[in-house]
Amino acid sequence: MPENRRFLLRRRPDGEPVREDFALVTQQTPVLADGQFLIRNHYASLDPAMRGWMDDAESYMPPIPLDNPVRASTIGMVEESRAEGFAPGQWVMGLNGIEDYSVGMVGGFTQPIDPAMVPQVTNYLSLFGAVGMTAYFGFFDVCEPQKGETVLVTGAAGAVGSIVGQLAKIAGCRAIGIAGGPEKCARLTGRYGFDAAIDYRGKDEAALTHAIAQAAPDGVDIIFENVGGIILDAGLTNLNLHARVGLCGLISEYNTPPRGARNLWQLIVNRASIRGLLVADYVARFGEGAAKMAPWAASGQIVIDEHIDEGIENAYDAFMRLFAGTNQGKMILKLT
Repeated sequence: MPENRRFLLRRRPDGEPVREDFALVTQQTPVLADGQFLIRNHYASLDPAMRGWMDDAESYMPPIPLDNPVRASTIGMVEESRAEGFAPGQWVMGLNGIEDYSVGMVGGFTQPIDPAMVPQVTNYLSLFGAVGMTAYFGFFDVCEPQKGETVLVTGAAGAVGSIVGQLAKIAGCRAIGIAGGPEKCARLTGRYGFDAAIDYRGKDEAALTHAIAQAAPDGVDIIFENVGGIILDAGLTNLNLHARVGLCGLISEYNTPPRGARNLWQLIVNRASIRGLLVADYVARFGEGAAKMAPWAASGQIVIDEHIDEGIENAYDAFMRLFAGTNQGKMILKLT
């Protein structure tokens, strides 16, 4: 079996991850048993949720065991197989690790994919993968948009947020995005079609509250929340009656002690609701979501940007782009 470079979690990060929390090692790939197949990983998806998996804390997924590869969604090709339904040369996608080779098994998370169905195979990690399905089901199933409503998207220049804003326009809504820096704000309105963009940098909660009120003088009907902290509190202050908040992420709190929302009273005042969303609940419906999104992508109603860094040796730097905000689209690491 080939040697296997693996990006391991060596210790639990304390706050923002540092290089010493990880190690790149070379190990032997295990010999396959019956029912197993060997995947040569080509691409790994880098997502903020991975930071939570590094903590030894109860969550929707078990923590990454120490001295194991950092868990990630990957796309690769079957290299060798002792499993029915998985043949050498077949493209597959699954939840594996940041490593050259992963061992899959029948009945596991790994499933075959057809690269001919998408413009490029990495789209299975963006628009037609968990990112796109989070946006689609999170917006339509959880937020329940109605034509003419105003939608506020936080983390709007990110992989999920940028799609949500475009879905809002398709649904006949007004889309307002919050992002960091003039370049990202310009991309929101110029490339993704948002009606307005707010730069959160240099603004305290009062300034953000005012900026949202200026962009949405008639109030906000839907918040698609990816950030939390003062950005969420500023949004809550601008809610309309019977507004809905879809809670997708809280990236502002992943590397710091939780601040928590402090304006929850506004949910009572406006008889509004807040609901958490997790894409794992919709795996059985991915085909439905992809079928809806495909014609929108083909017609240009939805565009997706992918930021691809190369080399497993750059895994730490690529991952930290998510928290520095230096990625320009869905963050993907090319391993090969």
